[in-house]
Amino acid sequence: MNAQRRKALVALLGMGAAAALAKAGVPTRKIAEQWETNLAAMFPRAFGAWRVDDSLPVVLPAPDVQAKLNELYNQVLARSYIDSSDSSRRVMLSVAYGGDQSDSTKAHLPDVCYPAQGFQRVFGGEAVLSLGGRLVPVRRLVMKLGGRIEPITYWLTVGELALSGITERKLAQMRYGLRGLIPDGMLVRVSTIDHDFGRAFDVHRAFLSDLAPAIPPGARSRVLGRAETSA
Repeated sequence: MNAQRRKALVALLGMGAAAALAKAGVPTRKIAEQWETNLAAMFPRAFGAWRVDDSLPVVLPAPDVQAKLNELYNQVLARSYIDSSDSSRRVMLSVAYGGDQSDSTKAHLPDVCYPAQGFQRVFGGEAVLSLGGRLVPVRRLVMKLGGRIEPITYWLTVGELALSGITERKLAQMRYGLRGLIPDGMLVRVSTIDHDFGRAFDVHRAFLSDLAPAIPPGARSRVLGRAETSA
């Protein structure tokens, strides 16, 4: 789907959502009030062969981008991990959590924030990863800034639904809104610095496959989507 058609579909979905919610009533109950969220506890510092390497600098967004993240999200977690069995494998993890994923809070996607910092997109595509018994739709990007090549894998959650795009996010909002609920959500991103895209995405898959079972059971559906989304 090209960008113009995607925008038109999103607009149509938005009008449909508005009409449906007008009949059902404006959502007032926040899912975020049903559970406690602590990203540092949900994402362990060590799992499998992976360990947080505090000596590795976490590349932070530009100040204006960081200010926008702080405005949109209640919590942001950024860590660098290293594979203790192979020190050449290093992964940056970034998670942003927002208690209100209604239209008043837009996800700040890598497709937007990386170009805002001067990066050029080299590649963009979709994939589905099997993580912890769930099928998680993800978006893959390769961004370039000078000699820095950064492959990225990310996905969004809305409540307990995992998805990879804005259109799917709209549909998820509608599903919750028709039940009178305002969903919370996350943006989960992993990236590496690597000129070999294929190798980088294989490392992302390995990292996330090891991470999934290490997430506390009560938090997995909020990070990876509900188990019934798997085949």
